[in-house]
Amino acid sequence: MDLKVRKAMIKSHCKINLFLKILNRNNKGFHNIQTTTMLLSLCDKISIKRINKNKDEIIFTGPFKNNINSKTNTVIRTLSLLRSRKFINNNNKYKVKVDKQIPVFAGLGGGTGNAATIIKYFFKKKISSKLLKIFEDEVSSDIRLLFFNHSFQKSLKKVTMFKKKYKFYFVLISPNVKSSTKEVYSKVRSFNTPLGVDPLQINTKSKYINFLKTQTNDLQKIVLKKHKKIQSILNLIQIQKKCLFSRMTGSGSVCFGAFSNRKSASLAFKVLKKKFPNYWSVLTKSI
Repeated sequence: MDLKVRKAMIKSHCKINLFLKILNRNNKGFHNIQTTTMLLSLCDKISIKRINKNKDEIIFTGPFKNNINSKTNTVIRTLSLLRSRKFINNNNKYKVKVDKQIPVFAGLGGGTGNAATIIKYFFKKKISSKLLKIFEDEVSSDIRLLFFNHSFQKSLKKVTMFKKKYKFYFVLISPNVKSSTKEVYSKVRSFNTPLGVDPLQINTKSKYINFLKTQTNDLQKIVLKKHKKIQSILNLIQIQKKCLFSRMTGSGSVCFGAFSNRKSASLAFKVLKKKFPNYWSVLTKSI
């Protein structure tokens, strides 16, 4: 099998964890979690084209290019896996240019999103659950989350897309610290109980917001022990007018505030940008 590729510029969206519960750890060392994620308009931009050379050219540009390991990253691993599984011809080489607009070590899934975007591109967005498991095992365990605009992960391997579309605006702030997912999970010492409700069955936006307000990110307290300034950022986000809730996404370190409309989010963004002028920040929305 040799997947046909055409030159294109494609968007690689980031994800945000609206909450995250750690349930247990399996015998392979993987943590079983429950979370809901949304893809955001904030994205890296990826261009792919076939080249007549002996090896791939992987180029990273943008404000976060220096935080990427040029010898081993999700783009390299994804192309390698596509070849080893014979989805693309071993002799076909590609120039892949990634404009990194998503912070690294931030809990936004930027690297995983790059992998998912390349996979969707080669497969024309159609990929079986069986194939997806291969990429989960060999590229990133949470890659499945990057295939849905809004999803609920009930367990380690069960991810379901929301049929109902909710629109939120988000203010994101990075405290300029790196938070290693592997390191954060290694410090997990306690586990939570599964949700008592199914988020997929919540039928109105107001009820969904009320549900999210009661949730937390179990990894947040671990990251706060090392990076105490995150708490002050979250506190200031939370008191912004019409902020629905604020917390850290994934294993951090990016903090976010959720808003129902652009006007409220824009006003909050101006206040927070003024308060934290040296921190990376952005106003974005769900897609």
